[in-house]
Amino acid sequence: MKPAFVITLGLLTAVAALTVDLSLPAIPAMVDALGTNLSKGQQIVGIFMGGMALGQIPAGLLSDRMGRMPIMYVGMTIFTLSAIVAAIANNIELILAARFVQGFGAAAAIVLSRAIVRDIASGQEAAKLMSLMTMIFTAAPVIAPSIGALLIAQWDWHAPFILIAICGVLVLIAIRVNLVETHTPNVDGHPIRQLSNSFREFFSHRQSIFALLLLVLPPAGFMSIIAVSAAMIVEIYGYSVQQYGLVFACAGLSILLGSGLNRFLVTRFQLMPLIRLGVALISVSSIQLLIIAWLNAAPLWWLWSSVCLFMFTIAILMANSTVLALDPLPKIAGVASSILGTLQNIAGAGGALLAAVMYDGTIRNSVLIIGFAGAGVAVVYLLRPVICPEPLVHHPQELARD
Repeated sequence: MKPAFVITLGLLTAVAALTVDLSLPAIPAMVDALGTNLSKGQQIVGIFMGGMALGQIPAGLLSDRMGRMPIMYVGMTIFTLSAIVAAIANNIELILAARFVQGFGAAAAIVLSRAIVRDIASGQEAAKLMSLMTMIFTAAPVIAPSIGALLIAQWDWHAPFILIAICGVLVLIAIRVNLVETHTPNVDGHPIRQLSNSFREFFSHRQSIFALLLLVLPPAGFMSIIAVSAAMIVEIYGYSVQQYGLVFACAGLSILLGSGLNRFLVTRFQLMPLIRLGVALISVSSIQLLIIAWLNAAPLWWLWSSVCLFMFTIAILMANSTVLALDPLPKIAGVASSILGTLQNIAGAGGALLAAVMYDGTIRNSVLIIGFAGAGVAVVYLLRPVICPEPLVHHPQELARD
């Protein structure tokens, strides 16, 4: 497998993180310039995630019917054009509308990068590839907030949005140069019937349902803290926008470290022990965050180290749970990936929007959602004997392409 192929898949998974994290430092300046309020400005995160949630089922279905590459091109073109609109807009309503459409286009990148992994690998090999992609895409949250903050300091709040549009163009070029079709189109009658059959197939596997539950809760948590992080660190703790970029980069670095560890571990352990490790770590993080919420006070190092542990866990828990969910479903990888992504993004959008609405300048309301999300993951895992009592399903022989 060519390195350029894997790197491009990693860039596609980074589209959402890059779009969110580059724009975060712009929120306070954008709010001041447009004469709106912070709560509305923070909605650029949740509204983008909402667009991604709605775009994933169509992207997954159409890619199963028509192939991965045509849908990839359409989605990234929509993303790029709407990014340009957001970059030149001068009122919050147009920016929010553009961000919604942008999320709809970005859905194809997220869904199809996962589907392509299932097309060419399964089991531990898929987990190894997913971890490598995660290592690549975590460069975005490590460096994006700092870059966004520097751009704002040098120019104004439009600059990060302009860079997002440029990145869209560069990703389209990378797709053209490095990716190939990995799926044989399957037109299984009417699209609605095909979609219905695919949903029925997905939810007939308890393994996929169990993994789905593990995958849905964490995005609500980490998107909630991402949405309010700029306001919390700048307003509550009194750091500058530039310092915020460095603090936020620690969370991205945590995902990078978790991905590196997971890539090492997947060659030595099966999926379930690694998922168990992820659940244990996220439980430790969520307990600390709930204690902080109860106290409604904490030094930044304690609060943010707990957030970083949550992010570290994401790289282990979500990569392996995604493989666990997709393993029984090689023939409908596009729709299966879109089901995972849609529900993840609904949860993420809900977490981000709820956090923006709840934000009142207190630490409690900043960390409450992420604390409960981690606790929910632990509850799901404890209920595994009820949700998924049968042995795990694995289809290593059913690959679309070697």
